[in-house]
Amino acid sequence: MKMTKPFVAAFAAAAMAFGASAQTDPGLTDKTIRIGMFGPLSGNSMAYGFDVINAAKMYYDKVNKDGGVHGRKIELVIEDDRCNANDLLAAVKKLVEQDKVFMLNGGGCSAAVVGAREYVDRAKVPLVMQAASGDGALYPPSRYIFGALSISQYAVGGSMIEFATQNLKAKKIGYINHDDAYGSWNLEAAKFQAKKNGVTLNVESINPTLTDVTAPMLKIRAANPDVLLILTYDRPASLLVKKAHEMGWTKPIVIAVNGTSDTKQLAANVGNKDAFKNVYTQGLLADVPGGPKLKWVYDMYKQYYPELAAQPGHPTTYMPEGITPAKVIVDALQKIGPDLTREKLADQLAKTNLDTGITAGPIVFTPTDHAGQKSAIYMKFDGERETLLPGVYSSAWTYTPPASK
Repeated sequence: MKMTKPFVAAFAAAAMAFGASAQTDPGLTDKTIRIGMFGPLSGNSMAYGFDVINAAKMYYDKVNKDGGVHGRKIELVIEDDRCNANDLLAAVKKLVEQDKVFMLNGGGCSAAVVGAREYVDRAKVPLVMQAASGDGALYPPSRYIFGALSISQYAVGGSMIEFATQNLKAKKIGYINHDDAYGSWNLEAAKFQAKKNGVTLNVESINPTLTDVTAPMLKIRAANPDVLLILTYDRPASLLVKKAHEMGWTKPIVIAVNGTSDTKQLAANVGNKDAFKNVYTQGLLADVPGGPKLKWVYDMYKQYYPELAAQPGHPTTYMPEGITPAKVIVDALQKIGPDLTREKLADQLAKTNLDTGITAGPIVFTPTDHAGQKSAIYMKFDGERETLLPGVYSSAWTYTPPASK
């Protein structure tokens, strides 16, 4: 049968349309970009996910109201990973295989998100972490994984040593961290920075579930350091501050961001304001929570979640960290243009150099370094409020983890 010219043209157009459709990455249409988000929305670690995801949602909503990205609206599919490696991997697989998302934006807990690295690499789906440091998934760099938008744990340790040395003039430093992967990352860089700065480091690594911190505190006190650095999670941090006060410790104590998700709760757990006469806290944002530079973030949160904002403990310290990766993602999507693919997104993310106005320093990715932020600020904490100190400490830029060399 001889085909007419109109039929041939229509057939060719249909074939071209089918070919274009077949080549389109999952989660992408002319009108939408589907992003899979995940984090701890329940359980003991929800401080690292619940408000973080709320912040990301409100920012993406703002982008959509402003017209989206090149005419496409961002569509979110959200899963609770409960800060558990198995649950997180299951959530990621569901988002990729069932929900067919274009990319992933999630991960509030470092150890859990590291467990998804192999799958993400194999699936070739770009992942931009949220509050997680995720060092174990970033070194050596993966083409598809970008993180430490809050801060790298390597940078946490290096920055703490730099602050103690430069600001507190310490020559001998007591250092308490965890005996897990999270703790080993910050300790590795801390040792590097201590050697570089010519200071002595006395280390006690404790189990995250330890409920009696008497023994490590006795050892630290016996070493007689000039300052005590605490790089544990919230509960051990409050136990250590309380025990230090009971032992008559009066020297400076600096608590890393790992243990300050809720400073009001920290003070309540310690139960004695006198314990905070010489305490400092580490921050990863451009200002103290709710400070002038971050007022717009907290105002937006109150506007979107008025009932939640009225509840004690909300927003958490980590809330603004949900906006940072969302801004990085939107920036990359805008720069790519309407002809969007996962591979183009991975390439563009690796060129990121963005001052988000939220973090202490810019978010910088390169093809050989996917840890986005390495800067920290410090505050004096009197048990009620944090007062910003001058300076940004980011010396860990000079540290390269052995795995990435």
